[in-house]
Amino acid sequence: MKNLKKILAVLMAVTLIVTVFAACGKKENQSGSNTGSNTNEKKGMSAELLPRQEIKSDVKVPAEFKIGLICLHDENSTYDKNFIDSLKSAAKGLGLADNQLVIVTNIGEDTGCYDAAVDLAKNKGCSVIFADSFGHESFMKQAAQEFPNVQFCHATGTSSKFANIANFHNAFASIYEGRYLAGIAAGMKLNEMIDSGKITAEQAIIGYVGAFTYAEVISGMTSFYLGARSVCPSATMKVRYTGSWYDQAKEQEAATALIEQDHCVLISQHADSLGAPTACELKGVPNVSYNGSTYDAGQSTFIISSAIDWAPYFRYIIEQTVKGEAIDTDWTGSIATGSVVLSGINQDVAANGTADAINTAIDGFKAGTLHVFDTSKFTVSGKNLTEYLADVDGDFKGETNVIHDGYFDESNAKDFRSAPYFDIIIDGVTNLNTAV
Repeated sequence: MKNLKKILAVLMAVTLIVTVFAACGKKENQSGSNTGSNTNEKKGMSAELLPRQEIKSDVKVPAEFKIGLICLHDENSTYDKNFIDSLKSAAKGLGLADNQLVIVTNIGEDTGCYDAAVDLAKNKGCSVIFADSFGHESFMKQAAQEFPNVQFCHATGTSSKFANIANFHNAFASIYEGRYLAGIAAGMKLNEMIDSGKITAEQAIIGYVGAFTYAEVISGMTSFYLGARSVCPSATMKVRYTGSWYDQAKEQEAATALIEQDHCVLISQHADSLGAPTACELKGVPNVSYNGSTYDAGQSTFIISSAIDWAPYFRYIIEQTVKGEAIDTDWTGSIATGSVVLSGINQDVAANGTADAINTAIDGFKAGTLHVFDTSKFTVSGKNLTEYLADVDGDFKGETNVIHDGYFDESNAKDFRSAPYFDIIIDGVTNLNTAV
């Protein structure tokens, strides 16, 4: 009997050891795999879908060359940080030293911009000066006329083609394509929520925090919405404007209102702080950001982000200036120039198949078979557009038909201008406030 008890004890011990080792082996296998068998496993960010390209150049930049950058805010703004990072990337690729970059921040859309531009040209010795905000334009033009040997370049501006100032230039990018791609990620997430029974098809309402009712904002939000609707046809969108490019409190308040009052189940934005992503993280609502990944601020809600990479344009204007060659009066970057970038997707939030859907659309853009503003894909007051007179010359009056070959031709610097001029509120989009 005693021997039998010993044998049973040994058998129980062996069974326990085998069970423990089996459990440990199973746990180790799960943590090392990416199969999703362990639902608690964090996968994090995927590789970037449209990565920023390494800047390379054969042009030798002299040590005395300097470039100045005028920023509306500072690195706390996702918008301005994107410009600062892009300039540093271009400078590294061109072999510029730190003292060849002169970056001034928190320069308002007022005479302070003119003063900063004059200081950079007259006292800091800059050969090229770039300003990053729409409202800087008139002050940059004024300085350009006073310093004809310095090149003045401006993002999102509208008047270079008609200003007749040889050293004044505008630039932008076809970011509407990037916003469309990010919209596909949003639409895929909405489909997942519908399929899981979390929402109905009619409840697929996107909330959007916009800064102003400018064409740049409307173009971006519409292209985002069209991307979402290309995969989730029942999606609609509600928009709240803050009246500021950068106001974290207002942006968070607007996003919270969209979630709580307007029943929006996914949020995106064209505003420059972490206000909207913060609201989404607090409320557990999926978020698609702009101007750079906000993954660190919202790991449980961030999906994807699109942005303009300004590094290719910075390389271009530096090279042209050093070589003594002309800079295009107006310039539009694209996916082909590396100017439209898309972050990786947050694999813990994004719907399955998101990367494949986005890559298919990227192939369509590259082949020229996909157009964001295909007029057969949206209506205005129930009708498809066949003609639209857009404000191309910057006087806020529509004078140029920009619809041809079945699509609205946005940000075409060659024929029209680089800065967006799509300013139409299409069916499916509701402005909840327009007074700002």
